[in-house]
Amino acid sequence: MEAFEQALWERNFRLVAGVDEAGRGSLAGPVVAAAVIFDPDHTKIDGVDDSKKLSPKTRETLFVHITESARTVGIGIVEHTEIDRINILQATLKAMQIALNNLSCAPDYVLIDGKQIPILNCPCTPIIKGDARVYSIAAASIIAKVTRDRIMTEYDSLYPHYGFKQNKGYGSKSHRDSLFVFGLSPLHRVTFCKRIIGPQMELWKQ
Repeated sequence: MEAFEQALWERNFRLVAGVDEAGRGSLAGPVVAAAVIFDPDHTKIDGVDDSKKLSPKTRETLFVHITESARTVGIGIVEHTEIDRINILQATLKAMQIALNNLSCAPDYVLIDGKQIPILNCPCTPIIKGDARVYSIAAASIIAKVTRDRIMTEYDSLYPHYGFKQNKGYGSKSHRDSLFVFGLSPLHRVTFCKRIIGPQMELWKQ
């Protein structure tokens, strides 16, 4: 999975950042992005892959290994209110920019999962399914996913009716059913719920 990074390292782009997000399709909570830079001579971490392919326990273990062995890790969080205000695409790109800005050193080149890229001051390549193809993007996907899952687990204790600990804010049947019973919590994305649940539901916040 390091073929993309290796090619860039050989072209003297020494600081290559992989970037990915988590929570883009959730009905509640923030979108979280992560950026990860590995040194060219680092010891590759076994098991790094698209976070969606990994168990929660494996992701937690890899989270520790990545944060310990990466040159730098940056995280960006954009809250649900901002998602409603500027739309999820712009919120996701903003989270990616924040994550890159939170790195301890500026990247020479950025590899991003998906099709769209934020405005950057360095070269960048978007890679479809990059989290399954590119080592640093896969590492970023794990950091973003674990960070967001931890946030949603904390929210579960504040709003226990919605099962955030289990569904992480995504639209499971039990989560959707709870919306009809309890309405929206202060953490829900109103624009998402209107579109997915339907206009027949009276939306309100507790």
